[in-house]
Formats: sequence, C-alpha cells, structure tokens
Amino acid sequence: MNKTLRYILIVFLIVLLAMVRQFEDFLFYDPYLLFFKNDYLYIDSPRQETLKLVLNTTLRYGINTALSLGIIFLVFMELSIVRFSAVLYGIAYLVLIVVFLYFVLNPRKEDYYLFFNIRRFLIQPILLLLLLPAFYYYKLKK
Repeated sequence: MNKTLRYILIVFLIVLLAMVRQFEDFLFYDPYLLFFKNDYLYIDSPRQETLKLVLNTTLRYGINTALSLGIIFLVFMELSIVRFSAVLYGIAYLVLIVVFLYFVLNPRKEDYYLFFNIRRFLIQPILLLLLLPAFYYYKLKK
C-alpha cells in the first residue's frame, strides 16, 4: 500500500472517531453524558437502564476499538502489533467494564471522579493515544 493511500485512510479513520464523539448523543444511550457535563459533584447519579447502558457502552467501545486497531495497523503495518493491541483492548475492556458496572450499581458522590475517568477510557479512544507513542518508541528501539 502506498503512503498516500495509507495517510488518507488514517485521516478517514480519525474522522470516523471524531464523528463517533460528535454524534454520541444520537448514536448511544448514555445518561451520564449530560450528568458529567453539569456540576456532577453536587447532584445525584441519574437514573439509567443498566443493561441498555452497558450494551451501548460496549458498542461504543467496540467501534472505537475497531477504528483504533485500523489506525494502528495503517501506522505500523505489522499484524503482530495489531494482535497485541487487540489483546490489550480485550483485557482493558474486561477490567474497565467490571469497574464501570460497580460504579453504575453503587453510585456514591465520593466516587464520581474515579467513575468519570473509568467511563472515559470506555467511551473515548484514550488507549490509542497511549499505544501509538509506545509502539513508535518500541519500533525505534528495535
């Protein structure tokens, strides 16, 4: 694959990630979007349909993961890096969704900030921002 096509595809996948973020209100059920935009430290946790919330969060994580793995592949062009990243994404999902569920089912005001950050890892492509420089550094040292 030539460089121009790779760069175009990378930009396209980044635009898709941005569109997921831009249209999150329409695409996903998440009562915490509005909750965390307000002064959440002083209000009660919103009512939510737990199964619907978990399924929508999982869908969003899956979409972000697929787009992120595509970007990682196009940047490094190595399947071993993509496989390793997929395993990391899978482990991260299992750990994060369990902690996420704990905070959803046991909302306490003193835990809101930690819950906010756990949720952020599930709904935003933060792992991509961590993995790209890590793999770049790995490739430099290799």
